Amino acid sequence: MAEAVFDPPALEPRTLRIFPTGGLGEVGRNMTVYEIDGKILIVDCGVLFPEPDQLGVDLILPDFGPIRNRLDDVIGIVLTHGHEDHIGAVPYLLKLRGDIPLIGSGLTLALVEAKLKEHRIKPYTLQVKEGDVETLGPFTLEFIAVNHSIPDALAVAVTTWAGVVLHTGDFKMDQLPLDGRLTDLRAFSRLGENGVDLFLPDSTNADVPGFTPIEREIGPVLANVIANAPRRVVVASFSSHVHRVQQVMDAAAKNGRRVALLGRSMVRNMGIAAELGYLKVPDGVLIDYRKAADLSDNKIVYMSTGSQGEPMAVLARMANLDHQIELGPGDTVILASSLIPGNENSVYRVIDGLTKLGATVVHKGNAKVHVSGHASAGELLYCYNILKPTFVMPVHGEYRHLDASAKLARQTGIPDENTILASNGTVVDLHEGVARVVGQLDIGYVYVDGSSVGEITDADLKDRRILGEEGFISVIVVVEAASGRIVAGPEIHARGFAEDDAVFDAVKPKIAAALREAAGNGVRDNHALTQLVRRTVGRWVNTSYRRRPMIVPLVIEA
Repeated sequence: MAEAVFDPPALEPRTLRIFPTGGLGEVGRNMTVYEIDGKILIVDCGVLFPEPDQLGVDLILPDFGPIRNRLDDVIGIVLTHGHEDHIGAVPYLLKLRGDIPLIGSGLTLALVEAKLKEHRIKPYTLQVKEGDVETLGPFTLEFIAVNHSIPDALAVAVTTWAGVVLHTGDFKMDQLPLDGRLTDLRAFSRLGENGVDLFLPDSTNADVPGFTPIEREIGPVLANVIANAPRRVVVASFSSHVHRVQQVMDAAAKNGRRVALLGRSMVRNMGIAAELGYLKVPDGVLIDYRKAADLSDNKIVYMSTGSQGEPMAVLARMANLDHQIELGPGDTVILASSLIPGNENSVYRVIDGLTKLGATVVHKGNAKVHVSGHASAGELLYCYNILKPTFVMPVHGEYRHLDASAKLARQTGIPDENTILASNGTVVDLHEGVARVVGQLDIGYVYVDGSSVGEITDADLKDRRILGEEGFISVIVVVEAASGRIVAGPEIHARGFAEDDAVFDAVKPKIAAALREAAGNGVRDNHALTQLVRRTVGRWVNTSYRRRPMIVPLVIEA
C-alpha cells in the first residue's frame, strides 16, 4: 500500500486535516492526527508488536515525526479504549511533552495511568463517558458507547467548522454483551440524520461475512472444557480482556476451582478492573499463584498472558520448560484469543511445544473458546446504512481489511470517489463537508529496543537478520605501509558459519593474491584494500557455500 510521497499544501482556514501515523496496513500502533486552526487533536496512540524477523525489537511505535515540532499545538489525546494497540505508545509521546491532556473513559484512563506510573509520568486526564460532549479549542467531541472485547470503549464524533467526523475506535455489535453495554446505534442514527461528512470505521473484520458471534457463547464452552480437565488448566488471553477473565472466573467457580493470575500485566490490569467494578470476582475464587501449588491439580485454573506466542510471556516460557509451573500429561491449556496477523508462527510454535509436553491444547481452531471484538461485514453494513456518510476512510487493519471495508461502503451506495483507501501518512483535508487527499507523508517504523527509542533502523534489523541466518566472518590482515606487502595474516574467524576455521584455508591464498595485485598497481588506500578483502571473501563464500554472511575485514598498516 506504499504510495509516492508528496507534501500537502499549507492548511487553509476552516479546513480539518486528518492523517494516520500508524494503524493502516497493519493491526497495531493506531494513531490519527486531526488539525484545524493551528490546533492538533490525537485519537489513540498505540503500539505494534514486532514480528519474528524484527530481532531484538520490543515494541514498534507510531511515527511522531510529523508532529514532533508541533507538540505545543497538541490540545489533547483521545483514547478510545484500553488495549495496547491504542494506548501503549502514550508514555513515549508524553516523554516528549508531559502535560498533554489524556481524554478517555474510567477504565481506559486507569489502565494508561498504571502504565505511565512505571515510566514515572503523572498525566493530566479528563474522564468522560458515553453521552458526554466536550469542547477542546476548535474541536467539539461527542463520546458514544461502543461494545468491544474490553469494557468502557468509546467512539468519538469530532465536529469542527469543516464538518463532522465519526471515529469508531474498535467496536462490534454484540446484542447480549456481558456488561449490558450495547453499541449505541441510536446515537449513530442521530448523527446520520444530522449528517456525517467523514466516517473512519474499524475494519479488522471487514472481510469476515455475517456477524461476530456474541461473547455469551464462550462461557458454557469454557465451563465444559474446565469441567472435563483432569488436572490443571491454563487459560491464556490478552491481559486487558476483562470479559474473558470474567468468564474464566465464573467457569472456575462453577466447577469448584480457584483462579491464579500469572503475568505482571495480567495481575495489574485485573486488579484495576476489579477495583473499579468492571471485574466481578466470585467470593473465594482468586488465589495468589504462590499458594496455588498447595491445591490439588484439579482445583486450580491459571489465567496467564502469552496468547500470541510472545517469547517472554508466561505461556511460551511454560512451553520451553522455563517457568516454575511445569506442564505435562493431563494438563489443559486454553488459548482464549484470536491470532493477530503476523503472530501465526509464534503461536503454533507454542502449541507444538505444549503438545510435546503432553498437555491438551484447546484453541479457536478446535473449540469455540474465543470470539472477536471487531465488527464483521454484516455489522459494518448496518453502520454504513444507518450513518449514510458522505465520505469514508476505513482504518484499523491490513490492506485487505481496508479494501473489504471500502467495498462494503460502495455496496451501500457511497460513490467510489468518496471512498478513500488510505495508508499511513495519507493526508486528507475536509472543507465544508468535502474530503480529498492532498498529500502523502513519509511514515516509518519507530523501534523500541531496550532503553533506546528510534535509534534502531531497518538497516540495523537487516544486519541482525544476516547475523542470525548467515553468520559472521572477520578477516584481519597486516600490510606494510610503504610496499603493501602482507606481513601477517590473513587471520580469519567465524561465528554461525562453520565449526572449524580451517575451511577458510582455501580462501587465504586468494586474499593474498588480490592484495599483491593491488600493491603492484600502486593501491595504498586502506579503505580500498578493506573493500577488496570483503569482495574476495564474499565471492568465495557465495560460490562455495551459497551463503551471504556478514563480513568484517580489518586491514592494518604496519
